[in-house]
Amino acid sequence: MNARKVLLAEFLGTLLLLAIVVGSGIMGERLANGNAAIALLANAAATAGGLYVLIVLFGPISGAHFNPAVTLAMKLRGEALPASLAAMVCVQVAGAVLGVLLAHAMFDIALWQPGDHVRTGVAQWLSEGVATFGLLLTIVLGIRFRERAVPALVASYIFAAYWFTASTSFANPAVTLARSLTQTFAGIRPIDAPAFIAAQLVGAALAVLAARALLPAHSSVRR
Repeated sequence: MNARKVLLAEFLGTLLLLAIVVGSGIMGERLANGNAAIALLANAAATAGGLYVLIVLFGPISGAHFNPAVTLAMKLRGEALPASLAAMVCVQVAGAVLGVLLAHAMFDIALWQPGDHVRTGVAQWLSEGVATFGLLLTIVLGIRFRERAVPALVASYIFAAYWFTASTSFANPAVTLARSLTQTFAGIRPIDAPAFIAAQLVGAALAVLAARALLPAHSSVRR
């Protein structure tokens, strides 16, 4: 696949993902009348549904990573990336930031608003490590054993992780950076973002090690 097409797919996919995450958070909060559970349910459902569509559409072009942790994990596993690691991470981050700005524009709120949602502490960091570990393991094992089901597997895992993690499962360094630029329901303080990203990278690395222990060196089982 042409590298330019790969990078465009990663850029557009990540942009749309963040527009979905932040936009649905804004809409959910507005419609929930103060009920945080309903707002979170709306946010989780929209994110999972949108993620499924984006993976189906962009997966054949770029692999639909939309996530520097996924791209890095694939590199660590020795997989051939469709474009350079640096280029993919750059377009993912750029797309994520523009996706947040797009969501702000659609709801007619200030485009630039550094996050003020406090997300810090051991429980939050552990949650991000677990969320990212589970996401990467879902992707790697899914590709090996149920390749056609990967979009549904990833979407289902993210929907579940919204609810079983204290952090609501960012599980993505680009998403974390971009969400530090919004004061909406989906936001995070910029000062809290580095620890989230560190936990995510640790979770991704552990998932790579776990997959190496679980999987045979070579397998042709894909359905």
